[in-house]
Amino acid sequence: MATNNESMLTPPPVGGDGGKNVIITGASKGIGKAIAEIFAANGHTLFLCARGEVALYKTMEELLTKFPAATIKAKPFDLSKKEDTIAFGNWCLSFGVPDILINNAGLFEPGSVHNEPDGLLENQMATNVYSAYHVSRTVLPSMMERKSGHIFNMCSIASLHAYTNGGAYSISKFALFGFSKNLREEMKPYGIKVTSIHPGAVMSDSWGDYDNSSKRIMEAEDIAKMVFAASRLSAQACVEDIIIRPQLGDL
Repeated sequence: MATNNESMLTPPPVGGDGGKNVIITGASKGIGKAIAEIFAANGHTLFLCARGEVALYKTMEELLTKFPAATIKAKPFDLSKKEDTIAFGNWCLSFGVPDILINNAGLFEPGSVHNEPDGLLENQMATNVYSAYHVSRTVLPSMMERKSGHIFNMCSIASLHAYTNGGAYSISKFALFGFSKNLREEMKPYGIKVTSIHPGAVMSDSWGDYDNSSKRIMEAEDIAKMVFAASRLSAQACVEDIIIRPQLGDL
C-alpha cells in the first residue's frame, strides 16, 4: 500500500464530494489518531504525517479498513526539522488548498528549568512550536487567497498555568498559545478561524502505562469530538479556545 514513501487511496477528487481537506500532524497515535478517525468517519479527505513511518502507515491502513470509502494520504516527516515541516506543507498543497489544519504534533519531556538537560528547551520548542509555525506559514497564503479555513493548535492546560516539573514543555506550550492568539487576530480579515485547544490529562503515550481503569483521565476521543464539533460551526462563528479537563480536575 506504500509507494515511494507515500500511501494513498484515490476515490473522489480532493476537495470535491469527499468533504474538506484536513491536515493532521502527529497523526499516528493518541489525540492525532483519534482526530483522524472522526474526520475519516465523516467523509473528509485526510493528509496525515508523523515522524515514525511504520506507525503512520499502520494508522492509515487501520482507518482505511474501518472506513473504506475514505480518502487518506500519508507521508512521514520529522516536524522538529524546519525543512521537513515546510516540505510537508508543500506536499499537502500539491493536492489542493487545505480547509482545516490541525497542528497536533508535540512532544512531552518533563523537567525543571534549573536542572533539565541542556538542549531540552530547544527540542521542545522545535517540536511543539516551530512545527506549527512553519506548517501554518507554508499553507496560509493559499488559504488567505481563498479567504476561508480553520487552524487548530494543540496547546495544553500547561499553556495556561505553570506546574511542577513542567519546565521547557510548559514554556513551549505557553509559546504555542501565544502564536495561536496572534494568528487568530491576523486571520480575522481573511475568514480563517484559529482555535487553541487546551486539554488536561488525556490517555496517550505521555502517560505511559498509567492504569486508567477508574476513568480518572480523559480519552483521546473526547478531544477529537470537541475539535470536530468546533469545525462544523457556521462561517460567522469561531471557537477561540477549548479548555477540557478530567471531571475530577487536573492531576
